Amino acid sequence: MRELKALEIAARHRITVKDGVWVVPSSTNGTYKIRLDPDDCTCEDFALRQLPCKHIIAARLVRARDYGGKNPVVVVDEVPKRKTYKQNWGAYNQAQCTEKDRFQQLLFELCEGIEEPSRHVKAGKRIKLADRVFACAFKVFSTYSGRRFMCDLNDAHDKGYTTSVVNPSTVMDFANEDAMTPVLCSLIERSAWPLRTIETTFAPDSSGFSTSRFVRWYDEKYGCTRSGREWVKSHVMTGCKTNIITTAIIDGPTAADSPQFKPLVEQTVANGFKIGDLCADKAYLSHENQELAAKHGAVPFIPFKSNSVAGEAGTLWEKLFGFFQFNRADFLARYHQRSNVESTFSMVKAKFRDHVRSKNDVAMKNEVLLKFLCHNIVVVHQAIIELGIEATFWPERPKAVTSEDILQFPGVG
Repeated sequence: MRELKALEIAARHRITVKDGVWVVPSSTNGTYKIRLDPDDCTCEDFALRQLPCKHIIAARLVRARDYGGKNPVVVVDEVPKRKTYKQNWGAYNQAQCTEKDRFQQLLFELCEGIEEPSRHVKAGKRIKLADRVFACAFKVFSTYSGRRFMCDLNDAHDKGYTTSVVNPSTVMDFANEDAMTPVLCSLIERSAWPLRTIETTFAPDSSGFSTSRFVRWYDEKYGCTRSGREWVKSHVMTGCKTNIITTAIIDGPTAADSPQFKPLVEQTVANGFKIGDLCADKAYLSHENQELAAKHGAVPFIPFKSNSVAGEAGTLWEKLFGFFQFNRADFLARYHQRSNVESTFSMVKAKFRDHVRSKNDVAMKNEVLLKFLCHNIVVVHQAIIELGIEATFWPERPKAVTSEDILQFPGVG
């Protein structure tokens, strides 16, 4: 694939050379500087693999075409195919056919563990917290507007999943409450509980969800005013086998990734997960994060930066730096497990949308948390069928959903 992209770059873009430095345009704004013999490129791919990237191959092609250099060997007999992975289509089809019904039951069982906050004896009638969480999560799952969603919510009430009928205009008003945030964070962690014996490899990362707000700012570098959509930034820890989210943090849009490493790891461990490999990109690289991972029995696979040095002999940093430098193939094989966290964000955004409909800060934050909660319940439902687990969210409750329960639905078998 790198060779194929290099051919396209060499054919479509202007590549220049001066004093032995080749300038290759980036797929986004900017350029990369390349040196040949020995190879060197300023892109992330070369820094990580230390092997020819598409920019180096493109520079070689242009050198051979325009400057009489030796033409690199590029196989063009057939277009390379992307690597694909096997899918258990029987389990997948069964999960998709029963997902909506099972989602409601799993969400109901999860909400049963919510403790109702105490209220004054003279306070009027109020919708239960469990009903509010159920209504908000089910609406995000449906992706419908409040009015169109009411048919589904009324059906859920008829099945006994809620104790009261909720007005369509107030469903997402529940998400405006600050008190809802810790409840949703707790439910996300609890929803991952059934997979604690399955997941041992984890990956943290962050991603943004766009909003309906537009903001302006002054760009000091280019001396101009820019504008764009405001967005909600989320940080998650993901299991690399099932894509379950073990914990989530919503912080400001400019919050750095590295400081979130500690709470993500510690909350995952506190939730009963045992971490083996911990794969993260270089944004999480620090002595403190490596030591924290080792403290909890994890092996951190975090690539070093171009200006990183070996450090003091005998330290964990020095050992990991040596493994990264001299066992690059083994390191990359383990490190690329973190691709699953990218898949997790893609799953959430494709299924529950990559934007939020809410207007104020608290509601936008809670809406993103609701997306993660819905994702986890869907993942647990898939694991029930494919892996044969029991969805016991609360250990004190004997009731557990199994794959045999799925077969009781009409038309499934």
